[in-house]
Amino acid sequence: MSKLKESFIELNGRERAKALLDSGVGIELLDPFEGMKSPHLEPQGIVPQNDDGVIVIKGEIDGERVVVISIEGAFQGGGIGEVSGAKIAGALELALKDNREGKKIVPVVVFDTGGVRLQEANYGLLSIAEIQGAIVALNEYVPTIGVIPGKVGGFGGMSITAALFSHLMITPSGRYGLNGPEVIEQEAGVRELDSSDKKMIWEMIGGTQRVKTGLVDMLIEDDIDEILSNVKKAMKEHPVKNRTEEINFYLTLINQAFAQDTFTPKDYEKLYHHLKEQEVEEIPKERVKASDQKEDQSRGRKWFEALTSVQSPSGWASTVLSHSNENESYIAVVPDSYSRFKRARHGEVGLYEGWKIAQTVQGFIKRDQKNEKKRAIIAVIDVPSQAYGYKEEVLGINVALAASVNMLAKARLYGHPVIGFIPGNAISGAFLALGLQANVLLSLDDDKINVQAMSKKSAARITKRTIRELEEATKKVPAMAYDIHSYKTLGALSQLITNINGEDPSEEDIHIVKDALITSIHDVKNRNDRSLSIRLETKEALLGGRKASIEVRERMKKQWN
Repeated sequence: MSKLKESFIELNGRERAKALLDSGVGIELLDPFEGMKSPHLEPQGIVPQNDDGVIVIKGEIDGERVVVISIEGAFQGGGIGEVSGAKIAGALELALKDNREGKKIVPVVVFDTGGVRLQEANYGLLSIAEIQGAIVALNEYVPTIGVIPGKVGGFGGMSITAALFSHLMITPSGRYGLNGPEVIEQEAGVRELDSSDKKMIWEMIGGTQRVKTGLVDMLIEDDIDEILSNVKKAMKEHPVKNRTEEINFYLTLINQAFAQDTFTPKDYEKLYHHLKEQEVEEIPKERVKASDQKEDQSRGRKWFEALTSVQSPSGWASTVLSHSNENESYIAVVPDSYSRFKRARHGEVGLYEGWKIAQTVQGFIKRDQKNEKKRAIIAVIDVPSQAYGYKEEVLGINVALAASVNMLAKARLYGHPVIGFIPGNAISGAFLALGLQANVLLSLDDDKINVQAMSKKSAARITKRTIRELEEATKKVPAMAYDIHSYKTLGALSQLITNINGEDPSEEDIHIVKDALITSIHDVKNRNDRSLSIRLETKEALLGGRKASIEVRERMKKQWN
């Protein structure tokens, strides 16, 4: 008689973690009795939870050391805030330290998350970037294993994170994509995507389709024994080339997909397998000039030209500009009103932009590979959001953005000082893709600059508030605010550059910004630390901006051994 299957999906987050461990035994770090809950929810009338929706257990699977991290989708939709994000990032950072010291430990993450917790928006973005940086570093040492069982699924910035794992598995009940259907409808309109069409949505982002099109490695049944068996197999497979490094393949796929007027998930499946059967050759790179349309002269474009002294700039795409000199390499995403990728015509980071950022940064890395001195990479950040579109989700925009995250994180880890300079907006997944892997972030002191996880309309809809109620909440929680001064209080910015004309910089303005960039590059080199930890050491972070993030890490470190 065959053994009855035991559902993994029906377990809560803590039960899922224990189900993967030998005899269900391990040491839970910062368990509920520690009382480490979010300090940002009660001021908004939301009851916090003592583990903040993340369970971290250190134990063994098949006698091998592991740290299992399980996200509880039943609490705030598995959203990542300051404490929950710091628990994940802190555990991965400790695992990385162990692996660097020759003490092997494999991370296993169970995803059940909508991404950033919008009630702690910018804390969520910072934490997710730190999680991503740790995963990219860990991939050099051990397999990193992600499981998406179901219920909430894997969305938002955490879907970008999942794409970085060396092994990713999903059940047929799991959903996986960057933008939730309701958000796409809000941002792009019902003609772009009707969020009420459940059948179409499952065909687009459901687990079965994601595996058929190579965006997830393995389809697993909702059975504890089967999931555990596949986790054990994955633990033995390393290294594995991550899909985020298949740049030529995905650029070829995107070009062919967008040449078709209509494109369904079935079309993607057919095209994907057709290209997989061929050997995709390296795409000849030809520099393309940026748009000369007046409406495409964004702040990012103006500052890219000002800092590089390049007029009529170019790049490997009209929307991804790049330039290198003896000491620095520059990169920016800019608008192009005539781009064939219509959902990314206004400076958004879309499918094409994500892969082109990755390709450009990969070129920066290769050029300096044999040089002891690595050129600094300066990302000029003026991005209104990621692209919201049907084709974008079908083709895995989360993987495209993960490709850019991966390459920028690798550049930093390989010794390139990576500096993010913000003269314009820095929103959502676009900010994760282009800026948040930087060693150091600088910004103009300018009221027109917004930094956030989502547009106000979508954030209000998701949190079930009016825009006015949302704006009232930002007065209590600076991490929810959109303005650059509130962002500065979180400790992520090393400098706010004052008295600069952001729209039309003078020669003196350009000189001041260049000096600030040069100082930041020197500081990174002198620091000799390739991690993102500087964000926890700024004056603002220490004075309270990252108080909970720091406390979580300190307490986890004491419990780790």
